[in-house]
Amino acid sequence: MQRVREASVSVGGEVVGACGLGLLILLGVAATDGEAEADHLASKIARLRIFENDDGRFDRSLLDIGGEVLVVSQFTLVADTRKGNRPSFTEAAEPHLAEVLYERFCAGLE
Repeated sequence: MQRVREASVSVGGEVVGACGLGLLILLGVAATDGEAEADHLASKIARLRIFENDDGRFDRSLLDIGGEVLVVSQFTLVADTRKGNRPSFTEAAEPHLAEVLYERFCAGLE
């Protein structure tokens, strides 16, 4: 997660997602994740007081500022690199489950 003034994702030179002031989130979904984790994470992130107020204090949330979010699915965040030099992605969720939880997470942020 990164606070941004603006962010975008391009594929083949074409912008496929963008946001203004708010957050860029790289989301990795593990095979053990479920709806409860997606809901909790979305709620927690939306309420984190990580944006400045007019006095420069970090006490405003994404909800407070009416911020935008760009969520990018990133299964490589679930990589296991404990053994050898080749990362293992066996702990990452299967694509169909990851997509369902990704969509649920995004809906929770809305």
